[in-house]
Amino acid sequence: MMKVKEIAQNIFGIILTMILLIGCFLAAYFLTSLLYNKIGQSPSALMVQIINFLLGLLFGLIVLKLALLFEQRKASLFEPVIKAQKRIARGDFSVSMDKNTEGIGPMGDLVDSVNNMALELSNMEKMRQEFISNVSHEIQSPLTSVRGFAQALRNNNLSPENKSRYLNIIEAESIRLSKLSDNLLRLASLEADTMKLAPRAYRLDKQLRRIFLASEPQWSDKNIDMVVSLEEIEIKADEDMMSQLWTNLIYNSIKFTEAGGKVSVDLYQEGDIIEFKISDTGIGIADEDQIHVFERFFKADKSRKPSINGSGLGLPICKKIVEMHQGTIGVKSKLGTGTTFIVNLPSGF
Repeated sequence: MMKVKEIAQNIFGIILTMILLIGCFLAAYFLTSLLYNKIGQSPSALMVQIINFLLGLLFGLIVLKLALLFEQRKASLFEPVIKAQKRIARGDFSVSMDKNTEGIGPMGDLVDSVNNMALELSNMEKMRQEFISNVSHEIQSPLTSVRGFAQALRNNNLSPENKSRYLNIIEAESIRLSKLSDNLLRLASLEADTMKLAPRAYRLDKQLRRIFLASEPQWSDKNIDMVVSLEEIEIKADEDMMSQLWTNLIYNSIKFTEAGGKVSVDLYQEGDIIEFKISDTGIGIADEDQIHVFERFFKADKSRKPSINGSGLGLPICKKIVEMHQGTIGVKSKLGTGTTFIVNLPSGF
């Protein structure tokens, strides 16, 4: 197949060269004829043929030289692009071509696109490496606990109380691993758009009341004062996804609120926009950490106690669900005084 293609290219090159030479000789003939008519005299027929031949040959050499210069120019322009693309194909995303693209027209756009592609792929590779590192770190901690306490249970001299405590720890760490796995799969499905929305109209205030009732053991155990104000609002949305959103936000506020604290929830509608606001008197989030709270695996270490566990996936899941419903989610917080999450959603989309 390649030989046939090469033969066809060679034949095309020969034909093109012959056409160019014929064109050069014709140009020489018409040029000399015009010149002879201007001066009113003509040399002998032999001399005319010789002059036309030499002039046509000169024109041919000039055209050939210009063609070679064009090919060299084209090669000099495309060679760096080809080399850059080969490096990118090998996984080297540190490519940065010369950005001085003035005067080379569309070639400048090509250079810029290659640089942008390399930059985006580099960022994606960094995110991938960071994701793998974070997942490994999150999994390693509970696995270490499970392995350590499982080995400790082999000690026949352990008291029944210690055995029960170790088994409770193993169970809790296993639940933590299971939850991490579920959140990872959910977030991956949301980001890959494999989870399709199934919107339907339902009462949002009733859904929130059910979630508050389900979370009563958590806030009652910490003696948290729950202040809830819910307007009767109907929304058209994916009910299951919305349930995940509210559950994450409500449990998050309960988790980071000290015993005896307060959690306030407001739900109201202005025009076509529904606003959900949940505020707590918890430990708060530092100013420099607030821009990162919706990033995967992010944990505001300065504002969290070591005893509070979390995978750092709940809020990214919330953000993705809100975005899929064409809404917005934001956070306002001050370290040591509490946090407020605000969700704005269209009543129907």
